[in-house]
Amino acid sequence: MPGGLIALALGGFGIGLTEFLIAGLLPQVASSFSVSEAAAGWLISGYALSVAVGAIALTAATARLPRKQVLVGLVALFVVGNLLSAVAPSYQVMLLGRIVAALCHGSFFGIGSLVARSLVAPEKKSHAVAIMFAGLTVANVLGVPFGALVGERWGWRAAFWAVTGIGVLALAGIVALVPGRAGQTRPPAVTGRSDPIPPSGLRAQFRAFRSWQVWLTLTATALSYGGMFGAFSYIAYTFTEVGGFSPADVAWLLMVYGVGLVVGNLVGGRAADRDRDRALVLALLGLTITLALFGLLAASATASVVLVFLLGLFGFASVPGMITRVTDVAHGAALAASANVSASNVGNALGAWLGGLAITAGLGYTAPLYVGAGIALTSAIVMAVAAHQAAGSPTQQTDSCT
Repeated sequence: MPGGLIALALGGFGIGLTEFLIAGLLPQVASSFSVSEAAAGWLISGYALSVAVGAIALTAATARLPRKQVLVGLVALFVVGNLLSAVAPSYQVMLLGRIVAALCHGSFFGIGSLVARSLVAPEKKSHAVAIMFAGLTVANVLGVPFGALVGERWGWRAAFWAVTGIGVLALAGIVALVPGRAGQTRPPAVTGRSDPIPPSGLRAQFRAFRSWQVWLTLTATALSYGGMFGAFSYIAYTFTEVGGFSPADVAWLLMVYGVGLVVGNLVGGRAADRDRDRALVLALLGLTITLALFGLLAASATASVVLVFLLGLFGFASVPGMITRVTDVAHGAALAASANVSASNVGNALGAWLGGLAITAGLGYTAPLYVGAGIALTSAIVMAVAAHQAAGSPTQQTDSCT
């Protein structure tokens, strides 16, 4: 495995920890700064909003720069943001640190995916992206318990100092191990013909969005995340109010879900390298079936454990393939890769909103699972349409939307 790929995975792990660990630290942070729980919650929602904005803004602003230099700058921004959080004398500075750290999130995974795929042979590109995202999925498993454990023993600031240290290690690894021209080479052709050199200018980057295939892939990405997070956002209520689990059980059940994410990410990456579009459609159909079964069997404790694992597995199995697909049909445009990260965050918000509406309407705590199944099925249909068009017309991926 290329050393640069390990450095990217370490960066993804640090960024994932930053996103997730705050959930286990909110009570301590709120008490330390004498702010309300609602105000402390902005350390989570403010981060998410900054991810969506930063993914597009920073990728566009750095369009003409070498991708290794951009990655180094992004990880340096991540280090600065977490350092601000670690030493923050006030809630306002803490929030600023969270925003600064979040700005690099989307661009790192967008541009990093292009660099990751350039480090391996073409037939392993989705697996390479999965390795980079493995850091994020592992952080999903460890983030909340890591933050809670370190915070309880040494205080919440120690957790941010630890993440800052991880960021420094990732920064050193990227500087030392990622080749200078990584991500600047021609992307592997997806139609049997030579693709153009990845566009570097901002205008050329935006031109990639004239492709229907780009928009179909982004839509499928948003809906796939919407299906998963429409259910996951309220899964604790499903466990306790329907499944009969105690609140103390929720932590280990979420770790089961996290293990599913790790497995799904790696399996999905390998499957996408064999037959990407088929693997994506099957993963989305698997997610649909899992959510529907979960809604039917949520009252069974045994079924809930199995199905929450499958929710993570099928929910993340499509991620590596979606990233490589959108960058292939966009001919390597980094802005399209970062837009895919933004689309996932839009999907998260959409799914959580629709799931909440279902509960508010009095449909019960299994309703978000059925809502998620409907969204995931829509994603599978969109992906099937994209795959059919791509198979039927090799030039479709570059056809203009107009």
